[in-house]
Amino acid sequence: MDGYSEVFVGLDTSKLKISVAVADGERTGEARFFGDISSGPAAVASMVAKLVKGGAKLHFCYEAGPTGYDLHRQIIGLGHECVVVAPSLVPKRLGDRVKTNRRDAVSLARLHRAGELTAVWVPDEAHEAVRDLVRAREAASDALKRARQQLQSFLLRHGRVYTGR
Repeated sequence: MDGYSEVFVGLDTSKLKISVAVADGERTGEARFFGDISSGPAAVASMVAKLVKGGAKLHFCYEAGPTGYDLHRQIIGLGHECVVVAPSLVPKRLGDRVKTNRRDAVSLARLHRAGELTAVWVPDEAHEAVRDLVRAREAASDALKRARQQLQSFLLRHGRVYTGR
């Protein structure tokens, strides 16, 4: 197949921006920083359109985090491969403690090209909604328990005993 190429794209996501790095499919190919984009869906679609212009097959990856899986769903919806990895499973060199979005994106692209990343299961929207509901309910019950304990301690310190429930 002439002209067939693969491009591995590492994304370092945050609330406001996504740092993008690109690694060519050849093992000796350089992994380079592509730039920072807004985390909005329109900016992501624009970035994907720019990368696909070369006719290469795109392989995306990013670390799971508080931003959720909407980015994964959008990239899959655009017809490209996307892998979400657990931050704890990303191999790190000893002594490599400097963390910048640019370095992380380049490292993700390089590791994805080498096949050294372990993907995690990406829940569909219904599973993610149930997870969010369970977490919110647990947080609310923990807050209620903590407030009750604080109130009981306050009353006890002031010589009052509440006998009710």
